[in-house]
Amino acid sequence: MNGTSTAHEADLYWMRRAIDLSKLCPPSEGAYSVGAVIVGDDGTELANGYSRETDAHVHAEEAALAKLPVGDPRLNTATIYSTLEPCSQRRHAVTPCAQLILSAGLTRVVIAWREPSLFVANCIGVEQLAEAGVVVDELPELASAARASNSHLGGLA
Repeated sequence: MNGTSTAHEADLYWMRRAIDLSKLCPPSEGAYSVGAVIVGDDGTELANGYSRETDAHVHAEEAALAKLPVGDPRLNTATIYSTLEPCSQRRHAVTPCAQLILSAGLTRVVIAWREPSLFVANCIGVEQLAEAGVVVDELPELASAARASNSHLGGLA
């Protein structure tokens, strides 16, 4: 197996872990169920989180990042796996996840699917991250599994 195949297999493994976390989310008619895992460059899990883990309005990426110290140098070489595109705007006066990822210094984001226009007309989290130099990879082969955690929203699974 070559390095590219090995890296892809690692991405699939960590995204499946994030999908498992998304299943822990208390369902909400006004929010997606998302899981996130932050993985260090050495392949170890640094933190994880899921939507509504600590508060009715907390997002998965936000929950995971909150478990690490601000300025943690490991974040500069870490990857965050999120089952859904990081948000570019929030309905509440809270920093969007794309901006939290940029502020934390992460340089790679892996997602399973893009945010549909159910709650936000045009999520541009991927575009904001890419414009800032963050590598964004998508795993469309796991999009259906990630959407399944959102069956409470109807029509997404």
